[in-house]
Amino acid sequence: MKVIRGLFGLALVSFHLVVYGNAVAKDRITILYDAFSDNKTVTKDWGFSALVEHDGKHILFDTGNNAATFEHNVKALGVDLSKLDFVVISHRHSDHTTGLKYLLSLNPNVPIYVPMESFGLFGGAAPATLIKPVASLPERMRYYDGKYPDKIPTGYPWSDGNFVQVDKLTEISP
Repeated sequence: MKVIRGLFGLALVSFHLVVYGNAVAKDRITILYDAFSDNKTVTKDWGFSALVEHDGKHILFDTGNNAATFEHNVKALGVDLSKLDFVVISHRHSDHTTGLKYLLSLNPNVPIYVPMESFGLFGGAAPATLIKPVASLPERMRYYDGKYPDKIPTGYPWSDGNFVQVDKLTEISP
């Protein structure tokens, strides 16, 4: 009888550890892209990307300098980009954004938080003051035939993507 109670107790403790031990997600950061990795399976390159796992959330921070290298490193490290909760892009430089091409091929609807810019990679409009009118040129040689708009619309290189422009301190996830 003691043996049965002992086995039952051991089974109960094991069940408790399996159920509750796995319920607590580990917080960790996995560097996906940089020039300093000790990991022999990844390709080193100029740029940066990291997967942040915190409180059960999967957050991608930046996407590196080269989409093919980003793809290689993600696969080499066994990261599933389809399970991301959201993405944060620190700034518009190509060494932090070029991997978006690969990311969007796998997860086109993931929210991507980007800095608000008056104009740049993430859309917006350039101020008309960007163009310096040259009065000595005939109208046909001036931008917009000399009839400058108030703002000059700009596009961005990704036709898809759930880009959320952030222009102030914003809490994305508690």
